[in-house]
Amino acid sequence: MTVHESMNSNAAALTEIDMKLEVVVIPVSDVDRAKAFYTGLGWRLDADFPGEDGFRVVQVTPPGSPCSVIFGSKVTSALPGSAQGLHLIVSDIETANAALAARGAEMSGVFHDAGGVFHHQGTEQRLAGPHPSRASYGSFAAFTDPDGNGWLFQEVTTRLPGRVDEKGATFTSTADLAGALRRAAAAHGEHEKRTGGKHDENWPDWYAQYMLAEQSGAALPT
Repeated sequence: MTVHESMNSNAAALTEIDMKLEVVVIPVSDVDRAKAFYTGLGWRLDADFPGEDGFRVVQVTPPGSPCSVIFGSKVTSALPGSAQGLHLIVSDIETANAALAARGAEMSGVFHDAGGVFHHQGTEQRLAGPHPSRASYGSFAAFTDPDGNGWLFQEVTTRLPGRVDEKGATFTSTADLAGALRRAAAAHGEHEKRTGGKHDENWPDWYAQYMLAEQSGAALPT
């Protein structure tokens, strides 16, 4: 086998390996202050490990997130507050914004971008309120931690095709599942209207099909 063939073979094998983002490291100047801030938001404290010479690792996890956040002393050379654009996906942007505001976070308020594709840097082209048609991926809310590390909520209700394998679709909290059930119920109500208003005995199957399709970005049932 030539070197080129070996490289192609290794590249092909690499595409078959699952790579799950597990941890994001953020730089902070005061570990205890950061710990109090994030746990005050309701994030789970997973670890607080001290080491020699001032080394310290703190890990927290946002509710429902498969990815955790690590900060501490001597864990990164990045400047405190330099982590920006960290996204937290929520199914109801207004509820999420209100919940963190109630826990003491200084929220930006819900906004959408003038361009409608993604948000610009900083506060450029922000328009107050959720996306006019409440399009999935289109509504945001921002906050920072005490060092200025920047976080954004992004509302996602229907995934674009190919973003999530239907077999890997999950609901990571009761609120997430409840929101999906409400959207399925509303869509099913329209489905029953289109079919003459007759009660659908197979509504659990229809709900399940709708909820999985919504998460995976497949065509929604009608």
